[in-house]
Amino acid sequence: MTHAKISLLAASLLGFGLMMPVVADEIAKHDKSTASAAYSQSKENADATYDAAKKACDAMSGNEKDVCVKQAKSDLKVAKAQAKANKKASKAQASADEDKRSAEYKVAKERCDALSGDAKDACVSKAKVEYNQ
Repeated sequence: MTHAKISLLAASLLGFGLMMPVVADEIAKHDKSTASAAYSQSKENADATYDAAKKACDAMSGNEKDVCVKQAKSDLKVAKAQAKANKKASKAQASADEDKRSAEYKVAKERCDALSGDAKDACVSKAKVEYNQ
């Protein structure tokens, strides 16, 4: 491969690669906002379900009403705990994804060691961009 072809290939890869961090950042922002929105929606749903259940308890009396109210409160607590657990799981998945990208970057960078000159530089640049390093 001639030097001109290698330079052209390197420029093409670098040009394409410069777009990747922007895309990765947007995906990360979207995932965070989606997880936050899902958490908020889950809490709102839990509150609405609790309000409806508690209102249904108003038609009861005595121990039956006490049990109904306790059950509504218990269901609310469980639903909010589940929403919190789902939010934490989402954060854990994001962390795992970052660890995966880091590990894959190290492998890609090692593959670049087989190259030299402009081709190696282009390969390393592409790997950095592709794995958001």
